[in-house]
Amino acid sequence: MTPFSLLDLSPVPAGFTPADALANTVDLARHAETLGFTRYWLAEHHNMRGIASAATAVLIGQVAAHTKTIRVGAGGIMLPNHAPLMVAEAFGTLATMYPDRIDLGLGRAPGTDMLTARALRHAHDDGSGFPRDVAELIGYLGDPNEAAKVRAVPGEGTHVPVWILGSSLFGAQLAAALGLPYAFASHFAPAALEEALYVYRRDFRPSKQLDAPHAMMALNVFGAQSEAEAQLLRTSMQQAFINLRSGRPGPLPRPDADFAKGTDPRILAGVEQALACTACGTPEMVQEQLAQLIDTFRPDEVIITGQIHDHAARKASFAIAAQAMRALG
Repeated sequence: MTPFSLLDLSPVPAGFTPADALANTVDLARHAETLGFTRYWLAEHHNMRGIASAATAVLIGQVAAHTKTIRVGAGGIMLPNHAPLMVAEAFGTLATMYPDRIDLGLGRAPGTDMLTARALRHAHDDGSGFPRDVAELIGYLGDPNEAAKVRAVPGEGTHVPVWILGSSLFGAQLAAALGLPYAFASHFAPAALEEALYVYRRDFRPSKQLDAPHAMMALNVFGAQSEAEAQLLRTSMQQAFINLRSGRPGPLPRPDADFAKGTDPRILAGVEQALACTACGTPEMVQEQLAQLIDTFRPDEVIITGQIHDHAARKASFAIAAQAMRALG
């Protein structure tokens, strides 16, 4: 069976608070564990009123504390925002508290706008130092080195699994060169997915962490008992994407069947293209669409997300996704 995991941005639905979003994340993580998801990943974003996972490592600790077996990690930490040593210490602490359960996905984007990047003290980081920072971070998490002048404590010896995240060939090439697992952000940027997976697998070099390439693709799922209900649930994410691209991000909108009225058709077409890796509909439709996507791209693992305004409906949608993945196995 293709392993399946869950990506949570800890969305703040319109009419609710960040406290509600964080409580929903913990509840959803427990739910995902009972459903058989392999991993529960949280993503770093800043200055976004609709996302509550900015302090990603802190939230990972809370999720790990309220679950028992599911792997918990970052999908991902935006490394240009942080010193590698501090990331190693944070995730080394998590791995020490929750052994063999912590993952560390790394991205080179800032996860925010340039004004906020300046507030994070990394406005001038163009990402060119990302490979060097990744190697430095992995070194801190590796075997203890008594001769090292700088050491991560906790951190050294934990060997926290490191993933490279990306939506372009850069991440694929880096993951292949370093012999690391690779996660592609096809849930919002699928254009280069096929080529990136090909390059990653072609150029992969075995490492201490990984003997063979392991590629994950991200998918959106909106499942419900009727196709109309599923399509309505999906409109929250479609609206959020339009708002983000229009420079006015905010809380996750309530579903609206008429949201497209008055919207530039070119914007709508762009949204549909960006969200092409999506399964939406009844349980049977979700299973069929997931099967088609998996058969087309042959990922080693999938990670499923879905921005749904109603928490109960979101839990039900992930249950439908898990049922579909088990049936495909």
